Amino acid sequence: MAHTGLLKDGRRLDPLNLRRSPRIRLQMPVFLRATDTSGAEFIELTKTLNISSTGACVASTHILRPDQIIHLTIPAPSSASSGVVPSGTPPITAKVLRQDAAGEMRLFGLEFLKPLE
Repeated sequence: MAHTGLLKDGRRLDPLNLRRSPRIRLQMPVFLRATDTSGAEFIELTKTLNISSTGACVASTHILRPDQIIHLTIPAPSSASSGVVPSGTPPITAKVLRQDAAGEMRLFGLEFLKPLE
């Protein structure tokens, strides 16, 4: 069956709003590690605004480039250093897809290079 770009009710699909997996509105602290547009490396404690298995939206005070590769790490509480709970998570590598300004902050749409499991 050919893809017509129309929904069943006749409305047109917006290719920019197509998602491979549903996003969950979840504010979660993350460390964002990247290089800004001036070439300076930084680590910023920020938060997600929404997340899915294939991407996220994060806030940042820095300027990132489209298609730039960044790394996110979810901080673990210091009491989590027991043998049962890992002390941290491995970095999640993502690519910047888009950005929007929100006052002093910028919101970045990210695509994970490897979907979360």
